[in-house]
Amino acid sequence: MPKISDAIERVQGKIADACARAGRSQTEVRLCGVSKFHSKDEVDEAFSAGLRLFGENRVQEAAEKFTAQEKNGLRIHLIGGLQRNKAKRAVELFDCIQSVDRLPLIDELGSLTRDKQNPLPILLELHTAEDSKSGFPDIDSLLFGVERVFSHRGLLFQGLMTMAPNSNDEKSIRASFRAVTAAQKAVSARFPNSCPVLSMGMSNDFEIAIEEGSTMVRIGTAIFGRRL
Repeated sequence: MPKISDAIERVQGKIADACARAGRSQTEVRLCGVSKFHSKDEVDEAFSAGLRLFGENRVQEAAEKFTAQEKNGLRIHLIGGLQRNKAKRAVELFDCIQSVDRLPLIDELGSLTRDKQNPLPILLELHTAEDSKSGFPDIDSLLFGVERVFSHRGLLFQGLMTMAPNSNDEKSIRASFRAVTAAQKAVSARFPNSCPVLSMGMSNDFEIAIEEGSTMVRIGTAIFGRRL
C-alpha cells in the first residue's frame, strides 16, 4: 500500500499545478484530508506527514477517533449530513460544520452555541448536482440562510460548500463549481467580506475546483486509498 505521506505530497503537487494554471497562489487553497472510514493510525500517519485538517462524515465515528486531548494542532470539520439530534455532540467535537443545509439546523446550532465564548464556524451547502439531495436549492434560499446565521451570535458564517456531480463530464462538474462562485458573489454583495471559504472539489475533481475558485479541497481516496 502506498505511503500516506507520499500521497499527500502528490496531492499537494497537483494543487500547486492547478493553482499555477489558474494564476493563483497555492497558499489560497487549504487541503482537508477526508478520513471517514479510515483508522486512527492512518490519521496519525497523515498528521505526521504534515496534514492538520481532517474531514469526517459521521459524528459517532469522529467521536470514537478523536478526543479533545488528542487534537493538539489538529482540526476536524464535519462534511457529512447532520441530524438535529446529533447537533449537540457535533458542536462539542468539530471545529467547523461544513454541511449546514437547512434553516432548522441553523437554528438548532444557533441555540446550542449561543453561550459559547468563541462562535462556531459553519459553511452553508449549496445544492448543485442532481445526484445529491442535500443543500439549499437556489441562491435566494441560500441568502435567506446566511441572514438566519447572522441572527445567531454563536455562529460564524465563513462560506459555502458543494458536492459536484459524480460524473466524468467536465462540463457539468465546472457548471456545479461555477454555481457556487456565482453564489459567493451574491452573498458578498449582500454581506460584504462574509464569504471567504469555498469548499469544493474531491479526489476526482479537485483540480477543476481549484481552477474555478475553490479555497478548500476535501481529499479522501487520493490520500488514504480506498477503504477495503
